[in-house]
Amino acid sequence: MNAPLIHRGPAITAVANSPKLPKSVDVAIVGGGIIGVSTAFFLARQGIRVALLEKGEIGGEQSGRNWGWVRLAGRDLRELPLMLQSHAIWDTLRQETGFDVGYRRRGILYAAKTPEARDRHRRWAAAAREFGIDARSLDPSQVAGFVQGLNRMVFGGMYVPEDAGAEPQLAAPAIASAAQAAGAFLFQQCAVRGLDIEAGKVAGVVTENGRMKASTVIVAGGAWSSHLLSRHGVRLPQLRVLSSVMRTAPLETSIEPAMGFSDFSIRKRLDGGYTVASSATSLVDIVPNSFRFFREFMPAFRLERKSLKLRFGKPFFDELVAYRHRPFDEKSIYETIRVLDPTQDAELLAGVEAYMRAGIPAFRDVPIVQKWGGMIDTTPDVIPVISKVEALPGLVIGTGFSGHGFGIGPGAGRLLSEIATGSTPCVDPAPFRFSRFSDGSPIEIQSWL
Repeated sequence: MNAPLIHRGPAITAVANSPKLPKSVDVAIVGGGIIGVSTAFFLARQGIRVALLEKGEIGGEQSGRNWGWVRLAGRDLRELPLMLQSHAIWDTLRQETGFDVGYRRRGILYAAKTPEARDRHRRWAAAAREFGIDARSLDPSQVAGFVQGLNRMVFGGMYVPEDAGAEPQLAAPAIASAAQAAGAFLFQQCAVRGLDIEAGKVAGVVTENGRMKASTVIVAGGAWSSHLLSRHGVRLPQLRVLSSVMRTAPLETSIEPAMGFSDFSIRKRLDGGYTVASSATSLVDIVPNSFRFFREFMPAFRLERKSLKLRFGKPFFDELVAYRHRPFDEKSIYETIRVLDPTQDAELLAGVEAYMRAGIPAFRDVPIVQKWGGMIDTTPDVIPVISKVEALPGLVIGTGFSGHGFGIGPGAGRLLSEIATGSTPCVDPAPFRFSRFSDGSPIEIQSWL
C-alpha cells in the first residue's frame, strides 16, 4: 500500500487496500466517500462482484470533513423518505459493521433568528409530521431551555429529537471495511482517469493502474463527478462550495443536541468537544464551470445570494489549465490532486468563533484545537442525482448531495445498489433523476432553514 496522504483535514481512520486490481467486476464504483462505500457495502452483501476505486484515501474529502449531522430537521421534503431509510440503517450500522462510528440520537435543533424563519420552521414541522416525523415547534423559552445562559435573541425554533450525529472520520472507513469483509475489492490511491466505453455502452473504467472491465459503473466522485463525466459528453451541472469547520477541546456542558443558530452551529463529538461551523455563510470560487452552468444555478444564487461569498482568483486559472482532459496514458488531475484539501475561510471562522463565545457562556474560554476546509458538491436544486444515465447504458450517478450527503449516505448507497442491479428501489428515485436538468422540468428549491 502507498504511503499515507498528508493533508490539513481531520485524521481519517486508515483502511487497507485489497491486494490486486481485478481484470473485471460486475460493478465499479468511482469514489470512496460515504456514498461510494455504502453502495459497495450493499452490493457486496448481495454477492455482487464490486470494486471501489478512490484516487486518495477513503473519506479523505468532504465525507471526512463535514459537520457529522445525521438529520431530518429542515431537509428538502423530497429527501425525507430516503433520509428515513438512512436513519434506520444508521441505527443498525454498529451491529452490521462491528464498528462504533459515534452514531448517537441526541436530537437536532434549529433556532429562528427572525419571525419569517420561525414561520418556515413551523411549516416544515407540519409537513414533516405527515411523514411520521416527531418535529416540534419551540417557543423562545423552550429554545433557551436547551442552553444555560443563552445570549441570543431567538423567535423560537424547531426540534427533531430522533435526529443524530456521527463521527465523519470513523464512518466511511468503517463502512468500507465492512464492505471489504463482505467481498468488495477496495483500492485507494488508484485514480480513475475515465470510463471505458465500447459500442456506446459502459464497458469499465480506465485507472492509473490499468483497465478494469465492468458492465456497470457508478460515479460517486463528489466534487469531482461533473469533471469526470464531462470527458464523455455527460453534462452534469455541479459546483463546489467551500465549507469551513473547526473543533473545540473537550468541555463540560449539558448541551446534547446539535444546534444551528443564525451565525454558528455546534455538534457534540465523541471526545467531548464540539464541531463548530457557520450556519449562514459559504464561500464560492468563481471558476469556468460557474459560467458553463450559469443558467441552471441562477435561481439558487438569487435565493441564497446573501449567504454566499463570491471570490475570483487563482482557482479559476488553475481549473482552466490544469483540469483539461488528457490521454488515458498520461497523468490526470486526479493523480495530481489526490485529496481536495482547501484552506479554510479564516475570516469566516473568526466570526463564527466570536458569535459562539458570545452566545453560549460555556464556550467562552474553550480552546479551538483544529480548523479545516472541505468542498461541498452542490446541484442547482440542492438535492442529489441518484440515477441511471439513459444516453450511456451502464452508467449510474450518485453525487451532488449539496452538504446533505453524510447523513443520507447509507440510504443513498442502498438506493444506488438497487438501481445498479435493477431491484425494487427502497424509495421513489424520480426526484433524483439525472434527466431533470434536461427534460424541461423547472428547478425547484426548497428553503426551510
